[in-house]
Amino acid sequence: MFNRESLLEPFVGEDREIAARILDLAELAYKYNRPEHGDFLDPHGQKVALEVVRWLKGFIFRLNGGYKTAERKRLSLIPDYFFADDTDSPVVALQVEGDFRFTKAAHRDVLGSLMSLGLRREKVGDILPVQEGCQILLAAEIADFVETNLTRIKGVPVEAKSIELEQLAVEPEQVKPIRATVASLRLDAVAAVGYGLSRSKMAVEIKGQKVRLNWQPVSNPALPVKKGDVLSIRGRGRVVIEDILGTTRKGRQSILLVRYR
Repeated sequence: MFNRESLLEPFVGEDREIAARILDLAELAYKYNRPEHGDFLDPHGQKVALEVVRWLKGFIFRLNGGYKTAERKRLSLIPDYFFADDTDSPVVALQVEGDFRFTKAAHRDVLGSLMSLGLRREKVGDILPVQEGCQILLAAEIADFVETNLTRIKGVPVEAKSIELEQLAVEPEQVKPIRATVASLRLDAVAAVGYGLSRSKMAVEIKGQKVRLNWQPVSNPALPVKKGDVLSIRGRGRVVIEDILGTTRKGRQSILLVRYR
């Protein structure tokens, strides 16, 4: 069907593991003549997956996170003789509600409660805060288990119930273009402009591995960045380097950033 080793050759480390899982998925779809759905992938993993599937023949592929702008998405490989639109969604949503007036539950608290049930992180998609609790995107195959067994988050009793994807409380993205000049195209300089921090404070954030470059954690403030790179900090949105506009008379780099929140 395909040359596995040839397709894996360009990838190393974690990227090779992701690529191998995608090929495993393709082999199952081919062997059993049915759609197969992978685990949730972050945006970098999605990029790796798409680099693999473009070489696979006989499949339709979909990335689905439950809503258009989801960060974490599942890859579906569907034999091309199937009607892709008739395939059940591999992602479902649960609404989780409790009395959080006196105890605030952060993203990590929700995720911790899910992991305490014995779940793998790869089966959990985005977690959206709502006034009464949160909405959780999950792999369809574990949704019933979570609905039955998720009873507490940070000590607060909760009730989980299935909802339609159309009921997700997805806030529209706020988009802010930023034109600026920087001394150089270093990560700390560009990220400082994008997030409105001093360069020294941003360097501390980077060294603490709180900043991701193209969805990968980094710790070197001096890393060079380029057009198309994506910077992200959890809870503070992402910044895309939209364009490098050239050098000013004073030798600084003129840049156009777009910040999404």
